[in-house]
Parts: sequence; C-alpha cells; structure tokens
Amino acid sequence: MKTFTATPADIEKEWIVIDAEGVVLGRLASIVAMRLRGKHKPSFTPSMDMGDNVIVINADKVQVTGNKRNKPNYWHTGFPGGIKSRTTGQILEGDHPERVVMQAVKRMLPGNRLSRKQMTNLRVYAGAEHPHEAQNPTVLDVKSMNPKNTRSA
Repeated sequence: MKTFTATPADIEKEWIVIDAEGVVLGRLASIVAMRLRGKHKPSFTPSMDMGDNVIVINADKVQVTGNKRNKPNYWHTGFPGGIKSRTTGQILEGDHPERVVMQAVKRMLPGNRLSRKQMTNLRVYAGAEHPHEAQNPTVLDVKSMNPKNTRSA
C-alpha cells in the first residue's frame, strides 16, 4: 500500500459559514483553524493548502471566558516610547471586533508561509450579513459540536 499525497488537482474547497454568537473564542478558533488547514479531510496533506474557505459571522458576539476580557493586547508603533495597549473587551466593543477572532485563529495555526496563505481563506464579519451568498456556503453549527470530537462535522 502506498501513502497518498494530495496534489493541487485533488483538492476540493468548500465554503462554510460559522455563526460565532455565544461560542467560546478558543473553541471557535480551534475549529476554524482545523477547517482552514484541512485536517478534517481524510486526504489531509500537511504541505498542501487543503482547507476550506471559512466565513465567520457575528464576531462581535463571541464569548470570552474568565478574566480574559481584561487581558491587555500590546503593539508597538515603531517610534520610541510607542508601546500601545488595549484590552480584549475594548477591542470587542470597539470598531473592529473581528480582529479578536482573526488573531485567535492566527495563533492556532503554525507560523509558516503556508499558514499565512491559509489565513487568506478566512473571512470574519462583525454582523450577521456577509457578501458571499453567491458561493452557496454550508452552515456549520459549532454550538452543537462536541469539543472533544470536532472531526465528526
């Protein structure tokens, strides 16, 4: 028996919509990262972009458990003394709540060129509307998924 290695001709990408309302951020990020990598497919090849196109809606209504809402997020402007910080709660209630979900998913992927390519297949929207109806995305219900067995969906 030979080991199967996928080629670009073997890859079939789907469009998936995930509603983030009431879902814990870490569980949502791990499910989205698994879908972006393609680990839910039996033909998974680590060196190929096997993942699906994932659309996350209602990113502003994601749950953050514990005291993580008060956790500071730091960045630097590049100027001397340019360290800035904002808490996760401030980002979620501010102008760009989708950045919290994007950053959580990005940190669940390996830090290489392929994962940066896979992040381009992720679209996150703060509200319930998205402009990808023409792709006929299927809805993935993550609220009813067992966190121990995320491959069943």
